[in-house]
Amino acid sequence: MPGTLLDLEPLWMARVDDYMMEASQLTVADLSNRKTREAQYNQRPIDEILTEFRNARSRLVSRVEKIAPALFARVSLHPRLKTPMRLVDHLYFVAEHDDHHLAHVWELISAG
Repeated sequence: MPGTLLDLEPLWMARVDDYMMEASQLTVADLSNRKTREAQYNQRPIDEILTEFRNARSRLVSRVEKIAPALFARVSLHPRLKTPMRLVDHLYFVAEHDDHHLAHVWELISAG
């Protein structure tokens, strides 16, 4: 799961760029999860993956912290949900997505 979160960081950053460039629609996600399958995360140390995720997320947060407050209300269409989304809504969407995966990780840890 941490690998999946890491793989999505470029998408989240691209979508922040979409808001900054006033794109009418957000960057489309690769729903096939090809990148995650090809990365073979089970062959890599978890600490390495988590460090990469932490660094990537830090870059995203740093970028968002520098955005003018008015931009958080800017709207763009989410390509899969076909719903208009403000930047603040998109960031909440990212947090909810992370929470979903992290809850699953905790279930796996608790069961083991």
